[in-house]
Amino acid sequence: MSVFSHPDFDHHERVVFCNDSETGLRAIIAVHNTHLGPALGGCRMWPYPTEADAVRDVLRLSRGMTYKSALAGLPLGGGKSVIIGDPRKDKSEALMRAMGSAVEGLGGRYIAAEDSGTGVADIKAMATQTAHVAGVAEKRNPDGTLRSGDPSPATAYGTFVGLKAAVRSRLGTDDLTGLRVAIQGVGSVGFRLAKHLTDAGARLWVTDIHPDQARRAVQELGVVAVAPDAIFDLDVDVFAPCALGGTINDQTLNRLRAVVIAGAANNQLQSLDHARTLAERDILYAPDYVINAGGIIDIHYERTGYETGPLTAHLEGIGDTLNEIFLRARQAGCTTAELADRIAEERFLGTGAEPDARVAHA
Repeated sequence: MSVFSHPDFDHHERVVFCNDSETGLRAIIAVHNTHLGPALGGCRMWPYPTEADAVRDVLRLSRGMTYKSALAGLPLGGGKSVIIGDPRKDKSEALMRAMGSAVEGLGGRYIAAEDSGTGVADIKAMATQTAHVAGVAEKRNPDGTLRSGDPSPATAYGTFVGLKAAVRSRLGTDDLTGLRVAIQGVGSVGFRLAKHLTDAGARLWVTDIHPDQARRAVQELGVVAVAPDAIFDLDVDVFAPCALGGTINDQTLNRLRAVVIAGAANNQLQSLDHARTLAERDILYAPDYVINAGGIIDIHYERTGYETGPLTAHLEGIGDTLNEIFLRARQAGCTTAELADRIAEERFLGTGAEPDARVAHA
């Protein structure tokens, strides 16, 4: 398998294949860019059908983290790791410790945190072998109560803020009462996003490949559950992808009836061509790595001294960043995805003018 000629290889600094026969660990760590700082990104565990699928995912995800940190105004680079395996069946503490040893081998160039298929306990197991982890320290909520190091609440809140900005831009309203939203995936982030939306008066339809997670949303939030494939066909205002990437593609794009796409998933578009098609159909797309930056912002504050006031202000700045992207994309006649990429690249490549102060914080 050639990495250098892979279509998703984007001048990555390092791609490391990790194997531990004793624990069954098979993993890949990708460091995309460290110009702004160490590469911070989640450790995902997923039962990839093939090794090629895992390589593609880690290359795309690590690149996205570089852009995410740059747009969020953080002194961090982009990296990601994936473990090949079913987190519900194949995960063990020993396997996660072995993954920690693999991360330690990069000497701090890559810092791991939670992602799909991993949680605080897993990262703590990794921390027995390396100091290069994040998302494990307990944090204080605005009301003074403690919560775990899980960055999911911040990701969900930032996504909610960004979704409101997109609705305001496309539909001209700040009132979410009666807003029709389809959420694809109600795991750690998607469920919390659903809670924010129902509290704001929105009407929700949800789906998840794990039926127990969809049932929880129905029972606790009073939403409507639909089959996974049916989520694309709903007559809604907003489609919120909060599962794995690539769900907006040649097969699904023309089925969408929403006029706003705003969700927490990474790599929502299978290709940039789909951003152009969305724009042609007057569907407003909130670039994924901008709207879902809450988690890495939360981890940044964990690493630099956790203060809820500045953190909350930074998260709410995601809406301001998106407003600026929406405006400048219209003015430039390009897609929101292209405009976001342009700003991010000016920052982590050190090209172009100084970043506009209005988009200095995501």
